[in-house]
Amino acid sequence: MVTGMLIRLLYTFVLFLACPFLLISLYKKKPGKPSFGVRWKEHWGITRKTNAIAPIWIHAVSVGETIAITPVIKAIKKQNPAQSIVLTTTTSTGAEQAEKLGDLVEHRYMPIDFSWCVRGFLRAVKPKQMLIVETELWPNTLHTVAKANIPITVLNARLSEKSCQRYAKFQAVFTLLATNISQILCQHQSDAERFIRLGFSKEAINVTGSIKFDITVPDKTLKESQALRIKLNETRPIWIAASTHSGEDELLLQAHKTLLKTQPDALMLLVPRHPERFSSVTELAQQQGLITVTRTSNVAVHAETQVYIGDTMGEMLVLLGSADVCFMAGSLIGEKVGGHNLLEPAALAKPLINGPSYFNFAEITKQLIENHAVVICETPDEIAEQLNQLFSDKEKSTSMGQAALDVVERNRGALSNTLKYLSF
Repeated sequence: MVTGMLIRLLYTFVLFLACPFLLISLYKKKPGKPSFGVRWKEHWGITRKTNAIAPIWIHAVSVGETIAITPVIKAIKKQNPAQSIVLTTTTSTGAEQAEKLGDLVEHRYMPIDFSWCVRGFLRAVKPKQMLIVETELWPNTLHTVAKANIPITVLNARLSEKSCQRYAKFQAVFTLLATNISQILCQHQSDAERFIRLGFSKEAINVTGSIKFDITVPDKTLKESQALRIKLNETRPIWIAASTHSGEDELLLQAHKTLLKTQPDALMLLVPRHPERFSSVTELAQQQGLITVTRTSNVAVHAETQVYIGDTMGEMLVLLGSADVCFMAGSLIGEKVGGHNLLEPAALAKPLINGPSYFNFAEITKQLIENHAVVICETPDEIAEQLNQLFSDKEKSTSMGQAALDVVERNRGALSNTLKYLSF
C-alpha cells in the first residue's frame, strides 16, 4: 500500500509538471477544431450536476472511441430505456461526435487525472459504474473511482505486443492499476494474454470480441453515399485515402499521379484524420498540380477534377460508401500510428489496400489478409499498381469486397457478449 501511494505521488508530481504542456496542446485553436468555450472548467472537475439517478459513466477519449461505443450505448438504452448515461470525452471533437447521440447520453468533459478533479466529477454525477472504452487507463482516476466503491470495466480492450513490452518497463504502475479494475473485456485472446502478462488477474479478464465488428450502416448513410456518388460521377473509378496523417499525403498523392497514367479519369477522395490539417492538405494537392475540390466548398466536381478533399467531420462512412476502393491510412508512416480500423469499409464491401504498419489492428488485419480481402502495399508505386488492377478487373474488386464483408459478418456478436458482463 505504501509503495502504491509513493507511485501515485510520483506520478502526480510528473503530471503536475507536464499538465501545462498537455493543456496547451488540448486547447490550442486549430482550423476545423471545435472550441471548448466555457466548458474548459469541466477538465478541472467543475462539472454541472446531473438530475439523473445512478447513471452509467462511459469514457471515450475522442471521435473513434465514441463511434466504437455507440452500439453499446444504444443497446443499453434499448434494454433499459430508463437507464441514464453520462459520456465523457477528453477532446472537443469527441464532444462534437457525442452530440450526435442526442438524448441517449449527457456529455461531460473528462476531468484531468488529479484525484481532486475526479472527486469533483463524482460528486456532481454520482455514477453507479464506470465503463472505459479500449485502454484509457489513468492511475489517479482509477484509484479515486475504485475508492468510491464504483466498479470499473474496460470494454473492447486491446493491447498490442509493442505496447505491452513498453508498459512492462513500468510494471509497478500496471500492478497498481490492476487492483482498481473490476473486469477487462478484451477484443482478442492475444489481448487478454498480454494483460495477464502485465499483472491483471485471469479471473477479471474475458474475451468478448471487438464491438467494431457489430457495425451497422444506417440506410440514411447509404442513401447519402449514393447521392454523393452521383455527384462525383457514377462511372469514373474512385478511390479513397481514409484518415491520412502528416507524411502520408505526399506519398498517396504520388500514387494517384501514377495511377492517372493508366486510369486518366480516376478520382481520389483524400480524407485527413485531423481537421486542423484540412487546409494544408488541400494546398498540398494543389501544389502538386492536381485539380482539387473540397467538400465544404460545394464547388461542382467535373470530369477534370482529380482530387476531392473530405474536409468535414463525422462523414467517413458516407465518403467510404461513395468510393470503389479504400486505402486505409495511418499505415505508411512506420511506428508512429500503427494503422486504423478497416472494418467500416469492410462492412461496406469495399476492396481494401493497407500500408505495412498496422500493429494497432493486427488481429483484424490478419483476418482480412487471410480472407484475401486486403492487399498490403509499401510504396506509392505498389498502391498505384494495385488500384489499377482493381479498377481494371471488376470481378477481382467485387470478390475482395465480398471477402471483406464476410469477415465482418462471421465476427459479429461481440456486442451481445459484452452486454452479458454488464449490469444496468
